[in-house]
Amino acid sequence: MTSALADTLEIGDVTVPNRLYRAPLLECAGNGPGAVETLIADLEPAAASGVGLVFQGATIVRPEGGCAAPGMTRVHDDAFVSSLSALTDAIHAHGGRIFVQLEHGGLRSMETWNAQYRREHPDLSQLAVSRPPWQLRALDRVGFLDYDPHVMTTAEVEALAADFGRAARRCVDAGYDGIHLAGANMGLLHQFATPFYNRRDDRFGDHGAFFELVLDEIRERAGDVPVVTKVPAETPAPRLVRRHLSLADGVALAERLADYGYDAVVPVQTNVFWDMSIVRGAYPKRAWTDESLQAAYRDAFGSRWRILAVRALNRLQARRMNFDAPWNADFCRQVRDRVDVPVLCEGGVRERGEMDALLGADDDPPAADAVGMARPFYAEPRLGARLLDNDHADHADVDRDARVVCESCNNCTVPQATGEPGVCRTPSVLEERGRLEKAGAYDTDPEDHGPIDR
Repeated sequence: MTSALADTLEIGDVTVPNRLYRAPLLECAGNGPGAVETLIADLEPAAASGVGLVFQGATIVRPEGGCAAPGMTRVHDDAFVSSLSALTDAIHAHGGRIFVQLEHGGLRSMETWNAQYRREHPDLSQLAVSRPPWQLRALDRVGFLDYDPHVMTTAEVEALAADFGRAARRCVDAGYDGIHLAGANMGLLHQFATPFYNRRDDRFGDHGAFFELVLDEIRERAGDVPVVTKVPAETPAPRLVRRHLSLADGVALAERLADYGYDAVVPVQTNVFWDMSIVRGAYPKRAWTDESLQAAYRDAFGSRWRILAVRALNRLQARRMNFDAPWNADFCRQVRDRVDVPVLCEGGVRERGEMDALLGADDDPPAADAVGMARPFYAEPRLGARLLDNDHADHADVDRDARVVCESCNNCTVPQATGEPGVCRTPSVLEERGRLEKAGAYDTDPEDHGPIDR
């Protein structure tokens, strides 16, 4: 059976009104005054434009440590999380659904790479699954990164899983429709999943065991809320990394987690390092040369030579990581052939025609049950209106040439290392968005989606 973008989708016991979703992004909202309003301003436009499912970006399950970037929101506090009901109410008012992505950065955290954060938190060590691999220890010796890891005991791993469960309970109480686990892109869950990081000799040396325990804790504390997880395959890993997850390993892990009880999976091809395998696209020259950001880069990276080193690596990766969109399609297709839960596909999806092909709307074998985008929503917060506007029950009269205005230039991503919000900074993209706004491309029928003005 084929699917089209306008069809509903069941994830667990939640019905999503269509198959277009806003993938997790950094909102940089934090937890201070105005955090909830910032999240609403970032996420509500997608729902107002008709997007069926909105994923709030990575939120941290503990009160300290674990943030991969400045300004990440934490969901450890009952009082703060209860205030997020204003956000979930805003999404629901437009008929959309919202899941929150739970995260802990582990060795990817700011305790590793952010110089100013380390100065302000001298007693804070990274949580590690095992002793860092030699490649990372070498970067530590030359001063590129700073490792002082604490390898978790078995009891500490179990306590961390319980924190995921408690965070899920708070979020469900605040009205979230489901939970999304950051199981890829070098977060701590990913670190448990891969032989590059996980060399434990207890039961958590099994690369799926932590995923299973986290799901158990969520079920015990938050009930039968739908739970989605990213699943990594480390196909972009360089040759010097011999122990990593192959595509076949990723497919097997996805099948295992679906069989264990996860309600949907998001297959993602990503490196063992935190690099451009997550975003791909062009080298963000504009972001690196922006004079207004240079002082913030020095605070984040600690010295001019480290800024230059990160910038050089960024340029090298942009050449190595082909955009080749949608780059997770084959991984998703292989997983979908093996599991009985929805498969969500993201990673370079940019055209309506690509979305239809991924969903099998032209009687081609489908690769996925829903398609998502991330960076394009920085460029067009109400993007759904353009992609869903012409959908009809018979799937006729669809603008298959509709394409996002995002150029995948990555000028939105690099400044986030300094705590800058994720916004489009590219003049040509902003000019095109302005033209579309004047033409009414983002207008929606209030009877369908509700007004966005508050």
